[in-house]
Amino acid sequence: MSVSSGFNYTQVDSTYFEKRGLRRYAGVWSLWALGVGAVISGHFSGWNLGLANGWGSMFLATVVIAIMYLGLTFSLAEMSPALPHTGGAYSFARTAMGPWGGFLTGLAENVEYVLTPAVIVYFISSYMSSIFGTSTAMLPLWWIGFYILFVGLNIVGVELSFKVTLIVTLLALACLVVFWFSALPAIDFTRWAMNVGAEGVALPEGKGPFLPKGFMGVLACLPFAVWLFLAIEQLPLAAEESVDPARDMPRGILAGIFTLIVSAFMILWLNPSVAGIGSHKLATSGEPLLDGLKAIYGEGIAKTLATVAVLGLVASFHTIIFAKGRQIYSLSRAGYFPTVLSVTHGQRKTPHLAMTAGSVLALAVMLALWFSLGADKGAAVIGGNLLNMAVFGAMFSYIMQAIAFIQLRRNFPRLHRPYRSPFGTVGAGLTVLIAAVTLYFQLTDPVYREGVLWVALWFAIGVLYFALVGRHRLILSPEEEFALDHSKSGQG
Repeated sequence: MSVSSGFNYTQVDSTYFEKRGLRRYAGVWSLWALGVGAVISGHFSGWNLGLANGWGSMFLATVVIAIMYLGLTFSLAEMSPALPHTGGAYSFARTAMGPWGGFLTGLAENVEYVLTPAVIVYFISSYMSSIFGTSTAMLPLWWIGFYILFVGLNIVGVELSFKVTLIVTLLALACLVVFWFSALPAIDFTRWAMNVGAEGVALPEGKGPFLPKGFMGVLACLPFAVWLFLAIEQLPLAAEESVDPARDMPRGILAGIFTLIVSAFMILWLNPSVAGIGSHKLATSGEPLLDGLKAIYGEGIAKTLATVAVLGLVASFHTIIFAKGRQIYSLSRAGYFPTVLSVTHGQRKTPHLAMTAGSVLALAVMLALWFSLGADKGAAVIGGNLLNMAVFGAMFSYIMQAIAFIQLRRNFPRLHRPYRSPFGTVGAGLTVLIAAVTLYFQLTDPVYREGVLWVALWFAIGVLYFALVGRHRLILSPEEEFALDHSKSGQG
């Protein structure tokens, strides 16, 4: 049947949705753990590369990005209980901007959730290879093993998935808290954190300028500061597995972002300040937290410390696999992706096909790069280009979600909103502005541009598929039915 110009909806019976059922389990703390766990690996590594522009530049960039994420998360806290569907970002954009808006937003998030775990599992495997002394050639086996383990845990059931999420998130946070208290007696902020000079050179005595590269240094740090908060936006994907989304979603999202803000500024202050480390050295480190722990406790327990440092990566890997499954599931259930991907496990009621398909795709990309480019170049592309592609997809989706928030406020003023953002459209507008500026500075970096070109290719393939096939095979899923009903009435 056709219910919208240019879009055709396939009639399905009740058995279609019976095969695609989810199970409610998550409360506030499960949702908090899902959001914090997805992000926490960024507090262990990645953010520190921005220190090449000076500590002050990284600090101000983190303040700006924190404002962007506050605007985003308060917007999500309003939209998620008002539109409590698994589709999350796609659902918000679909209601506000129609099927094309929903599809493009979903496609951007798909890039983020498929590729981010691939980058994380690469770093996990590098750590494990170092701990157990395996050769570089064995890394692909580590990748496959971790994917099998954590996809399996997510398939077993939502109860186990959320319990594992809570445990690994608490352990990762505990590791960070131990580092904070261990670092406090060992820091000298002006000597070590401020040891980057105007030309990016190391200053032996520290006491360098607050902004060694001026305001341009702050802008250059924005993409790195994103790593301190990236993926908190996945929380609305658990809406249909939340016991009471109207009450718990806003609480879980806001508790998560404030936990991350505290952790982000603690790690930014303490990690570069540890004696013997400093901002200049950390700017090129692959394991900044591990370097800090070694400086405090010595090299003798390096393997033990490395095992501890893996916890943050594992927490993010596990939780983003959860998000990837729900994101693919929701787009598939509505017909934007092939509908077979939304079939859930008969007993477990988990989107096993969606999680498996997304993971197989990520592994296929990693293995193709590894064996076609060779170990050294393949590793650089996986750790760099894939990461840049994921961040670009995230920034695009933030812009779309913030625009959706503004459109929903404007066009559906009577939509039932159990929670209302105190920042309103101003907060969403700041999200759009900061995300757009961050995207621009990603595009000024040749390394980022290469990743963006690959995202553009993925978008071209997706848009072509949807224009020719997908838009004629849509399904009246909960997200689609909600959007259509409200677009007809014009009100909430």
